[in-house]
Amino acid sequence: MENKNIVEFKNVSKSFEGETVLDNVSLDIGENEFVTLLGPSGCGKTTLLRILGGFISADSGSVLFDGKDIGALPPHKRELNTVFQRYALFPHLNVFENIAFGLKIKKEPKDVIKQKVARMLKLVSLEGFENRKIAQLSGGQQQRIAIARALINEPKVLLLDEPLSALDAKLRKEMQLELMWIQKEVGITFIFVTHDQEEALTMSDKIVVMSKGRIQQVGTPDEIYDRPANEFVARFVGTTNIIDGVVAEKDVVIFEDKRFKCRTDGFAAGDKVGVVIRPEHLDVVPRENGMLKGVVKTHVFKGVHHDMTVETRVGTSITVKLRVVRDEPVFNEREHEKISADDFLLDISDIDGLDDVEIETLASAEAWDSDTEEPISIRDVEYDIKKEIGVYPVTFATAAGTSITVNAVVKQENKVESKLFREEIYAMNIFKKVEDIRESMALDTDLEMWANASAWSLDDGEKVEITDVKYDFDPENIKPGIYDVTFSTEGYEYLVSATRPYYEGTEVGLVFSPEDIHLIKRGE
Repeated sequence: MENKNIVEFKNVSKSFEGETVLDNVSLDIGENEFVTLLGPSGCGKTTLLRILGGFISADSGSVLFDGKDIGALPPHKRELNTVFQRYALFPHLNVFENIAFGLKIKKEPKDVIKQKVARMLKLVSLEGFENRKIAQLSGGQQQRIAIARALINEPKVLLLDEPLSALDAKLRKEMQLELMWIQKEVGITFIFVTHDQEEALTMSDKIVVMSKGRIQQVGTPDEIYDRPANEFVARFVGTTNIIDGVVAEKDVVIFEDKRFKCRTDGFAAGDKVGVVIRPEHLDVVPRENGMLKGVVKTHVFKGVHHDMTVETRVGTSITVKLRVVRDEPVFNEREHEKISADDFLLDISDIDGLDDVEIETLASAEAWDSDTEEPISIRDVEYDIKKEIGVYPVTFATAAGTSITVNAVVKQENKVESKLFREEIYAMNIFKKVEDIRESMALDTDLEMWANASAWSLDDGEKVEITDVKYDFDPENIKPGIYDVTFSTEGYEYLVSATRPYYEGTEVGLVFSPEDIHLIKRGE
């Protein structure tokens, strides 16, 4: 039998200064549940908590508490209490007085207050601390006092806004277990806000994962971890591998050009998917026994387990030459003009349809007034480029006769085909000035553009993303010379968590079961 809902958010939205913080959020929270609102900073989790606490109001939507709309109720009339990140204890009052504060406001009898404070101190394991000053308490003890002060008023719901964030790692883990025990003892609903995934997985009956003002998934810790609803949840909650795949048929997925059994519920044949496999679900075996085969690239010992990355494919790559020259414009002193241009490269297939504008662009040709730096038009472009491999002179000139001659180098197309991965990659050699390299704000992107680098599938011609650009020079201190630039498509690397080590360079196999695979829609 399901618990009755104690809190219901219905289509709640909130904006601050025109920025949407909560976007049509609906959520049910049951009695006696430990519910965690989990997400990165700015996702809206604390705003949702503050709306429930009555500290701010929603722009639209409603909040029901025990079946009644509480939108108009002030905070002190709501049957809930809040433990804040900084505890908000009164430094001039001792422990007893801090815990008893709410009861004194309600004018409870002194003997009742004494009994209830004693019960709370026992609950939070601080018996005998009644007369201590707040400044004499540790951070963990202060937190327990804040919890006791909130619980003594016997709320139906306790709100906890990142109360463990100020504690050190060891105390934080201890307090996680303490909070879980307290929640079970008092038997009320705890709504806990955190951005710590491990904390949420450890403590919660139910986790609500949020991002950009929206709920991404609601579920038990096991459901959130093992069956994430989308890519955001998969990546935010724990460490994971997400590989591009496609559904082949019912309960069969293809990735890395191999067919694997798994549950494909909700997907149809041909659907492109993300294949989620957690690092601890991959077992390392001898290479010949592996469902996937690869090489260990990194190894880190974590005390009780070993974290490794295993590369199963390198990706398709192509290396081109980057020729870097010093900018040496031709100076026509009599006409007060300067002109510059670079050697450039052409594929034989690009010769047809070549025009002056394209050649001027390829050569980065430009002219300018040497006194004012104002640009001057290039009037004449002379060349005789044949559809044959070779080197051809190209001359650029202004109306005043200032000219420069560079070379157009015609070569065969520079392509690399990978029959194994059924893709092809193309790039041109590059000629650039020292200043072009030093002044580039996004050099990887510029190199890809200058080389006209691209890759595509040999099966359907679809574009394949170039994910890596490597070079062996320092852009800020580059000097004239010839350098290698390598463009690569995506390789596959798997994060693996194992109980025994496999060191860099070891050839291994990876195995997993159909139950270890979970499919998600890509890009969500």
